[in-house]
Amino acid sequence: MTDRDEGLVRWRLMLGSAAESKLDSRAGMSADDLAADAALGWLYERGDDLADRDIRERHGDLGESQFTVPTWIEEVHRLFPKETIERLEQDAVEKYQIHEVVTNLEVLKRVEPNETLLRAVLHTKHLMNPEVLSMARELIGKVVKKLIEKLAVTAKRTFHGSRMRTRSSHRIAKNFDAKATVRKNLATYSSDEKRLFIKTPLFISRSRKHFDTWQIVLLVDESGSMLGSVIHAAVTAACLWGLPSTKTHLCIFDTEVVDLTERITDPVEVLMKVQLGGGTDIGKAVAYARSLVENPRRTIVVLITDFFEGGGESTLVAHVKALCDQGSIVLGLAALDEQANPSYDRDLAGRLAQVGAHIGAMTPGELVNFIAEKVGR
Repeated sequence: MTDRDEGLVRWRLMLGSAAESKLDSRAGMSADDLAADAALGWLYERGDDLADRDIRERHGDLGESQFTVPTWIEEVHRLFPKETIERLEQDAVEKYQIHEVVTNLEVLKRVEPNETLLRAVLHTKHLMNPEVLSMARELIGKVVKKLIEKLAVTAKRTFHGSRMRTRSSHRIAKNFDAKATVRKNLATYSSDEKRLFIKTPLFISRSRKHFDTWQIVLLVDESGSMLGSVIHAAVTAACLWGLPSTKTHLCIFDTEVVDLTERITDPVEVLMKVQLGGGTDIGKAVAYARSLVENPRRTIVVLITDFFEGGGESTLVAHVKALCDQGSIVLGLAALDEQANPSYDRDLAGRLAQVGAHIGAMTPGELVNFIAEKVGR
């Protein structure tokens, strides 16, 4: 019996059936190795992909007919570690457009909830029957919960830090700042008596005056290329909602604007409302944001878009200029996700920057920090 060579097995699985005749006998592949090769071959050794690599299609008993999507998912989860599973499922959906990964009820019960599959669900939810859609909603909920938990840590730390420890002249027990008081009065510590004498007690303010409230208006382009940003915008809006000194609005747009502020605390429902594709009228969305402004100098409009305008560019520029001229902050983001890799119309974005908008790409955490910095001034 041939001994198993770990290194050769890895190369054999990477190279696929093209290396079958050269490496199989030398690698000493086990039954699970052969099963893993079959699972990888089912996904990656497809006609177009093989032609690109100048490889002939495989023949014999490892062909595509051995697998259905559910059995392939089952084998993948049995044979590979979590990181590899996520990559295989991602390639199945995004590279090979195997929509059954997210439209088949049995498959949805087995897949690992992650952001890639969330994007796939949102792309294909119109293909789902009610039972599958209900399961897909559960998957969305699990992924969104993880994203919220991660971002909420940043939001709470940022907004409940120094901003919330404003000094107060109201000397009541519940507002006593013990740690700051100790640091302030260290000079009065008596080493003989081993006591700290408090000369200057410090207190914090737990309330904010009405005029300190900032409006945050999130305008999110729901075109297909912006899907990752739509997901993170919904999560970010939910984390910002109810934070001190902020009043948050959430709107999505294509050629029309839909105000989802009433649903802002339920990002799953927000995402289920998204209709990807169609035209884009960014100017109309910014005009709607202008209609929401209560105090211009206490307003931040976050425009999340690829800046490919389907409406009149001059109208958009005029609306952005009007916001900036009245003292509002306009932040144009070409990407809002963990990678923050933007793809956008740089010429139009440049024109908006010239009239006063801040243009860039951010992760959700960076956006929260940006807003906190402005609110905290």
